[in-house]
Amino acid sequence: MLCAGEASGDLHASELIKALKARDPEARFCFLGGDLMAAAAGVRPAVHYCDMAYMGFGQVVRHLPDVTRNLDIARRLLDRLRPDVFIPVDYPSFNLRVASHAVSLGIPVDYYISPKVWAWKEHRVKAIGRLCRRVLSILPFEVEFYRGHGMEVDYVGNPSVTEMTRRLAAMPAAAEFRHSHGLPDMPVIALVPGSRRSEIESNLPVMAEAARVLGTKYQAVVGGAPGIEPEFYKGLTDLPVLYDCTTPLMAHATVALVTSGTATLECALIGTPQVICYRHTASRITYAVMSRVLKIPYVSLPNLIADREVVPELLMHKCTPLSVLRHIVPLLPGHEGRARQIEGYGVIRQRLGTADAAATAAGIIVGDLTPSTPQRPE
Repeated sequence: MLCAGEASGDLHASELIKALKARDPEARFCFLGGDLMAAAAGVRPAVHYCDMAYMGFGQVVRHLPDVTRNLDIARRLLDRLRPDVFIPVDYPSFNLRVASHAVSLGIPVDYYISPKVWAWKEHRVKAIGRLCRRVLSILPFEVEFYRGHGMEVDYVGNPSVTEMTRRLAAMPAAAEFRHSHGLPDMPVIALVPGSRRSEIESNLPVMAEAARVLGTKYQAVVGGAPGIEPEFYKGLTDLPVLYDCTTPLMAHATVALVTSGTATLECALIGTPQVICYRHTASRITYAVMSRVLKIPYVSLPNLIADREVVPELLMHKCTPLSVLRHIVPLLPGHEGRARQIEGYGVIRQRLGTADAAATAAGIIVGDLTPSTPQRPE
C-alpha cells in the first residue's frame, strides 16, 4: 500500500510502482494518490490526492472532516488488506498517522521521499525512527542527518534525474512545441505557480504581473497543474494555460518563474534559469516566524543540494511583481547572472548522481520482503 498526497508524489510513486512490478510481476497495489499511480497499478485510488492536498493550518481546519474521512479510509484499507509493506511518499502530517496504524498491525513501513524534518519540525524524526523500517532518501545531504539520529537510511538517487532525462529525450523541438500549442514565434517566460489551489491563487497573479511588465518581447505561458480545471486559472489570468507539458514549457522558456517545490529541481535539471516565487501570505510577521522556525539557510531544493544560493528565492512579502522583475533581468540572454546560474546547475547534477531512484528503492523494498535462503553447511 502506498500513499501520496500531491502531484509530485503521484509522479514519483507511479515510477516506484512500475519498478516494484518489474521486480515482482505478481505484486498487487492499493493506494491513496493520483492518476499516474492508477495507470501504473491498474486500479483506482481509494482517495485521489486532489481531495487530500490541503496546505497550511487554516486549510486543514476548514477541511478537517475530509482529512478525518481520508485517514479513516487509509486505516480501514490497512485493516482489511494487511499489505506486506506500507510505503508513504512525503506528505508527513497525514502519512505518519497512517504509518502509526500500520505499525500497530505489524505492517513494516518504508518511507520513500522522506519528510523534510531537517528543515523544520525536527521532533518528527523520533516518530519516523520509531515507525519506519527504512528511510529511502532522494536527497544526498539527508543521509548524514538521519544517520546522526541512529536511523537506517539509503540514498537511492533522485527520481527527478531519471524522469527529466526520459522526458527531455522525447521532447519536441521548440518550434514544434510552439506551433502545436498555438504560441507565437517569440521567447517564452514559463510560469509554474504550484499544484495546490492556494499556491496558485497566491503566486500566479504576481508572476503574471512581473511578466507583463517585462514587455511584449516575451510570451508568458502558465503550466497548468493536474486536477485543476481551466476555469480556475481563467479567474486569475488571461494568459495561455498548457496542461501535461510543464517540462517542455520550462525547457523551451528563456526563463522560468517557479513556486518552491519539486518543479524548482526539475527546472534546474532541465537547465533553464529560474526565479523562485513563493507568496502564501504577504505578512511580514509570518515571514519573521518562518525565518525563526526553519533550520536551513534556503528553502529550495537546488540551493539546498548545492549548499549555496544558485537560484534567487523570493519568499512571502518579498515576492512582489517588481522584485520578481528585478531578478528576471539578470537571467536573460547576455547577462552574467544567467551563466552563473547554469554553472550552479552543473554542481547540482554532480551531487545528485545518475542512479535510478525508483529501481534502487524497489530493489531494497523487495529485498527486505523476500526471505533469504539459508546457506547449507559445507
